Amino acid sequence: MALLEVTAATGLSVVAGTAVTALLCVGPRQVSRAMTDVDDRVREVAPYLGPALALLAAKQLTQGYRLRLSRALDWDITDALYALEGGFVAALQDLTPEATLEFFTVSYMIGFAFLLVAAPVTYFLSPGQGRRHLKELLVAYMLNYAVGTVCYTLFISYGPRNHLETVSGLMYRAYPQTQDLTAAVASNTNVFPSLHTSLSVAVVAVAWRSRRTHPRWTPVAAAVAAAVVFSTMYLGIHWLSDVVAGVALGVVSVAVAARIVDRAESSSVAAHGGERGDPTVRTGDD
Repeated sequence: MALLEVTAATGLSVVAGTAVTALLCVGPRQVSRAMTDVDDRVREVAPYLGPALALLAAKQLTQGYRLRLSRALDWDITDALYALEGGFVAALQDLTPEATLEFFTVSYMIGFAFLLVAAPVTYFLSPGQGRRHLKELLVAYMLNYAVGTVCYTLFISYGPRNHLETVSGLMYRAYPQTQDLTAAVASNTNVFPSLHTSLSVAVVAVAWRSRRTHPRWTPVAAAVAAAVVFSTMYLGIHWLSDVVAGVALGVVSVAVAARIVDRAESSSVAAHGGERGDPTVRTGDD
């Protein structure tokens, strides 16, 4: 029952936040206009959306097998991460006011899900280059999940809350019901790199690339992402090393995604006799 309640609360919050964001960042008129050609938009992004959903489904379906393989390999890097940074997370918890716990819990649980959903919805509903940015984002999502899945399978890594007595699992202690949802989608050995960080950074990186066409969305994405990234350490879930690796993965994934989309779109234009315009123009780099 706790899992159902937390999932429902998270889902409703994300839907409401996404709807408000679309109205503010895209506009009621454009949202209405987008509904008139939704079929064309879906067909345009389907070659990217389909593989992204398939990869996510495969990741969840193979979670048990990958966890058993990871334990069989037994490459535990937890001590190495601790040796690299020591008590950084413990110090961070000590320095952060306890009154912020609820805010960062909401950031971790809802803010992250909001970013993952609101970003593609915003681009899908937008005119012009919106779909180009959506394609880049979907490819970046796939790259993040692919790299994260490989790392989580190869390496066992326990977060600070599970490794150090000086670090508290603040969110799970104050809101134990949240652990039901997080445990349903990931193991507590899946911390290096932080996908909460990498995916949030990827959203911000694409938002920065689209800042001229989506000026309202960029600061929203940046603010929410900053709270999510900080929350992963403050709540004792990730090491600083996980976050640094996540930032690097997020930035690189978007750079690679832009190149992949460039090539895919160029090939598509060539196949259609150039009817979509000049494929050499990199419209995402604004």
